[in-house]
Amino acid sequence: MERTWRWFGKKDKITLDMLRQIGVEGIVTALHEVPNGEVWTLEAIEEMKAYIAAHGLRWSIVESLPVCEDIKYGGAERDRLIENYKMSLANLGRAGVRTVCYNFMPVIDWIRTDLQHPWEDGTSSLYFDRIRFAYFDLCILQRDGAEKDYTDEELAKVVALGETISEAEKDELIDTIIVKTQGFVNGNIKEGDKNPVRIFKDLLSLYADIDRGALRENLRYFLAAIMPVCEAYNINMCIHPDDPPYQMLGLPRIVTSGEDIDWLLHAVDNPHNGLTFCAGSLSAGLQNDVPELARRFAQRTHFVHLRSTDVLPDGNFIEASHLGGRAHLIELIRIFEKERPDVPMRVDHGRLMLDDAEKGYNPGYSFHGRMLALAQVEGMMAVVKDELHGTL
Repeated sequence: MERTWRWFGKKDKITLDMLRQIGVEGIVTALHEVPNGEVWTLEAIEEMKAYIAAHGLRWSIVESLPVCEDIKYGGAERDRLIENYKMSLANLGRAGVRTVCYNFMPVIDWIRTDLQHPWEDGTSSLYFDRIRFAYFDLCILQRDGAEKDYTDEELAKVVALGETISEAEKDELIDTIIVKTQGFVNGNIKEGDKNPVRIFKDLLSLYADIDRGALRENLRYFLAAIMPVCEAYNINMCIHPDDPPYQMLGLPRIVTSGEDIDWLLHAVDNPHNGLTFCAGSLSAGLQNDVPELARRFAQRTHFVHLRSTDVLPDGNFIEASHLGGRAHLIELIRIFEKERPDVPMRVDHGRLMLDDAEKGYNPGYSFHGRMLALAQVEGMMAVVKDELHGTL
């Protein structure tokens, strides 16, 4: 598998020269300066591609060309925005960039409650605490009907948390859940926005009448509309699973399990309609046997995210070591090296370690932590290649 790395453009504190030194081959990036819904011009795409190539690397994956909310909930601007999306895809195809990772998660991308959860060895990682999230949902967001999503035991724990949580902790929850983990990836809310909770509630209201069936139909409509462009320019679309892979905030989530993936691949049954196999997202759902899903969907997987999680008995989950956790990365590498050895992969959500915490990296995208993860994954890849070639 091609070794790739998510890079956030020329303003990224991690430079392309640094990435060449640690064995990266391909770059995963986007035109982050282009507002959501606007067309990516051929000139801008070619300039970015040439900049990457000048550093001895190649632009392997677009992550991501964002899908606007109007497309997801079927708003009045949907068809115009889909036409813009098709023009951006055509320009990517003309420039020879032919794999696009995207998601169809309403309003909010990946969700965590703690960006620096401490480990015993002094490192830290992302973490999801179900009770702290429930407190955000019930007491900060004050979402109508939210109490129905939690057990009586969980509601009691939220009440107890409310007696001890500080105002600073409340502000940190808001910043973590709906600002810091969203804004740097063309999110709906960004650093500096006034009253992010109100903005967030307004966005949630757009989905008041959208259930799983309606969101599925909107995804099918979008994919059917763009597939002719994908066929004309040989572009592979690869959807990212929902993170975490279950319903939250009253929003429908439709890429959570094998059944969901099977539905979307058959809803628009075209080889260019494929999957980003994010082992970390899928492993955060106890319903998912991650290696079994990899075997089942390898032929429609166009991109692989190699990370892992541990799900705790209380429903919390944490980013695991790339050598551990529920994802069983070495088995995934065996599957993909055998079935799709040409598929690009990237490590994901590395720990903060050494001086990472001082650098101001985007949450989940440290340098030293991901470099360690890449070294661990390269070691597993070397073992698997020896196995496949009969040298072990």
